[in-house]
Amino acid sequence: MLPIELERDPFGRLVLIDAEGVRHSGVVPVRAFPLTAPDEGLSLVGSEGRELLWVDRVADLPEPMRTLLAEDLSARDFAPTLLKLHAVSSFGVPSTWTVSTDRGDTSFVLKAEEDIRRLEGGELLIASAHGVQFRIPDAKALDRASRKLLERFL
Repeated sequence: MLPIELERDPFGRLVLIDAEGVRHSGVVPVRAFPLTAPDEGLSLVGSEGRELLWVDRVADLPEPMRTLLAEDLSARDFAPTLLKLHAVSSFGVPSTWTVSTDRGDTSFVLKAEEDIRRLEGGELLIASAHGVQFRIPDAKALDRASRKLLERFL
């Protein structure tokens, strides 16, 4: 068991109580590798932007702490999974993409082709002009029309 505690204050912010009993309000959990190893390497960062605690494996934490961290991380790690591409405004950039995701239908602007990143195992990460990260776990699993549109940018 770690000599620390984690709780919420009345405003819903995370509070870390360290081994010396000092309360750090407004703590933010930050994953080191949110896509490739989401349960390994987690930093608890204080309101001044300094790391207060490093956690090697989230699974090693007590259940109440894991629950609190999971709640905060789910809001922070918003990355809809792109299921289908319906249309692309142009094959140059910037272009507007109309898509279906696991969170519903939407459209976004792709500013540059460099905003499409290839990850391990054929996964793609597409950054919209507003900073939303769209995931494609396996581009080969998309329908033919979606793959055809996507291939123009890869």
